[in-house]
Amino acid sequence: MASQQKKGQASVEDLRKIATAHGFSMRPQDEEGYLTIVLAAQESVDYVEKMKDYIDPGLIHDLNIADRTYTLPSPSENPLNAWRHRTQIKAPSTAGNAGLLVGRTVAIKDNVSVAGVPRTCGTQPFHLCKDKPAPIPEIDAPIVSRILHAGAVITGTSTCENYCLSAMSFTSATGPVDNPWLRGHSTGGSSSGSAALVAVNLIKSRGLTNGLAVNNLGEGVDLATGGDQGGSIRVPAAYCGIYGLKPTHGLVPYTGIGSLFPLLDHCGSMASSIRGTATFLSVLAGYDGFDPRMTPETPLRASVPQYHGRLDEQIAMRTAAGTWTPQAAARGLRVGILKEAFEIDGLDAEVAAVIRKAASRFASLGASVAEVSVPLHLIAPHIFTAATRAYMADTLLFGYGSSTSAALPFPFPTAAAAAPAPDQAWYDTMTASNPLVVGGILSSDFLRDRARYPESVRDKAVRHVHQLRAAYDEALGQFDVLIMPATPTVAPRHAEEGLGVGEKAQLVMGNTLNTLPFNITGHPGLVMPVGWGRVEDGGENKGAKLPVGMQIIGKRWDEQILFLAAAAWEVGGFGLDEE
Repeated sequence: MASQQKKGQASVEDLRKIATAHGFSMRPQDEEGYLTIVLAAQESVDYVEKMKDYIDPGLIHDLNIADRTYTLPSPSENPLNAWRHRTQIKAPSTAGNAGLLVGRTVAIKDNVSVAGVPRTCGTQPFHLCKDKPAPIPEIDAPIVSRILHAGAVITGTSTCENYCLSAMSFTSATGPVDNPWLRGHSTGGSSSGSAALVAVNLIKSRGLTNGLAVNNLGEGVDLATGGDQGGSIRVPAAYCGIYGLKPTHGLVPYTGIGSLFPLLDHCGSMASSIRGTATFLSVLAGYDGFDPRMTPETPLRASVPQYHGRLDEQIAMRTAAGTWTPQAAARGLRVGILKEAFEIDGLDAEVAAVIRKAASRFASLGASVAEVSVPLHLIAPHIFTAATRAYMADTLLFGYGSSTSAALPFPFPTAAAAAPAPDQAWYDTMTASNPLVVGGILSSDFLRDRARYPESVRDKAVRHVHQLRAAYDEALGQFDVLIMPATPTVAPRHAEEGLGVGEKAQLVMGNTLNTLPFNITGHPGLVMPVGWGRVEDGGENKGAKLPVGMQIIGKRWDEQILFLAAAAWEVGGFGLDEE
């Protein structure tokens, strides 16, 4: 949100104010010399600002962008409020990725750049740009190009939470997103619409109801993209009874997607089956040449594993050996039950029991199962906050950091005028919708005060991120996967009217204690449905049950073991078929 003040030419008075803010004063004889230095820098910036923009040819594809159209869904088309915009976008051919997604429909989370379609990031009109309700990207994010080249049809963008900063689904500018299993209950966030739309197709294809009045769901999708900075793929997957993968940090490019903080940013797949999740990852993953989150460990596109194909091979080998059975499908797998994940605040006893029952199924399937302790898991929220909060508002609201990394990213251009600075109307709107965003500005500015917290404090926090990563790595040296509850409860009701700022802020992030640690350590996490738990409602919903999600964590860059473990578990039965 760049300042709208007229720039004007730098003056000695400007430099005096800057010097005072930094605790020193310039000698009079030095002032003109320093002004010369600053004016030279200003001249260069002004020159570049007037240059014609440049788009890397690698981001431009012949996908009929000029012919794209979009519509706003009518209430009858959008009974869950899960759609943000409707489209029918497809590539002219499926060449380039063997057509892995031919015939599949995909929803793109509304924080991803889809050329020709507004990108709102879940917030109100004119929050992201001054001259139009929302910016309209001019080029596709790399993951969008990959999805189209794989043969999918993008049937719309999905509703996401306000500024993507909520793990519940009541903060979006367009209103709450309802859980397809039970209206009035959360889908989780911030990838709320994506989860709901995938769940719609899952419910319809399997004829599932679990005794609930599941009807009038509208149109769903086969697959959806999600973004995850603290659990925003995995929490909605758990609440909606679908499969959601937060991949290893840097495996899927984040170029062209709204960032919360680079250390935390993950983009992943949401699907109605394990194999669908694996197939989608095969399409999304791989180096894009731009994203500084990627590392030398990130595979080049040509070297991306065909995760679904490898899973098929693993199953075929075990089938040929006679072990892909309810007695032996997990033979050879070492499964660790993370002790501290069952000690988080607010964990519902029934949810914990469902996950422990799921662990016992691994044992009956032939896996070795034991408890493992990682004490730092309970301290992870403090490390997460200390390592990220001071600069999060800069990235989320003001766009800083997108082009100042050690590597060379590609910040996406926009034809829209820069967003206006927050004002009283913005504050009032966000306090009502999602006070965590306002809290982000206040806490970021407070924590960034070097007189209170020098940069060495954040440096120390980042060193503890490495310590936390090492602690999980040590546990994963003893086990192939770690399992735990994805969320403390099943999907709760939407927030009640009249909640105070503190209560609402706690509600939107209090369900991420088992998911957010792995955003800072970068380990992959897969959530899958493994049973049902009772809702807390009285009245008409008393006794109703909603899905319980189990989170499976693996070594970094080893998504394959997650797919194998999940598929082996389902040899004993589909999680939503459990009583």
